[in-house]
Amino acid sequence: MDKSLLVYILLGIGFFYAITTYIGDIQKEDKVFRDSEYEQQHKFDQYIKTDSIGQSILDVTLADPKTQIEAWNSSELREEFLDLFPDFDTMRAFVKNRVRGEVLLQKLNKQIQTVEDKFFSGAMNAEQAKRALEKLK
Repeated sequence: MDKSLLVYILLGIGFFYAITTYIGDIQKEDKVFRDSEYEQQHKFDQYIKTDSIGQSILDVTLADPKTQIEAWNSSELREEFLDLFPDFDTMRAFVKNRVRGEVLLQKLNKQIQTVEDKFFSGAMNAEQAKRALEKLK
């Protein structure tokens, strides 16, 4: 392959990266230039807080129940929560320590209890239990 072609390709990739990074920074800083995809991805960022020991928490105390559930289903904390499976006691402690919002806490604790009962009774296997914990309804 010709070296000059390789140089042009690398310059093109560098230019593309610089432009997309720059546009992403503009979207983050200026509401006028935000597109709907950016808004959708960052819709629930206002509910992510940091507690006194530096852990991120989901604080949806003042949000309506529907928003609480949507914020949970799209948060990164849900992924951390799922990684704790099948240790249901640790999952309960995680929810208690890292989630704020009465309706959401009740729904999560009920979901954990239901899945735990079915899992240990043999009505669900590990795959089904994890799938049941993935989305809160």
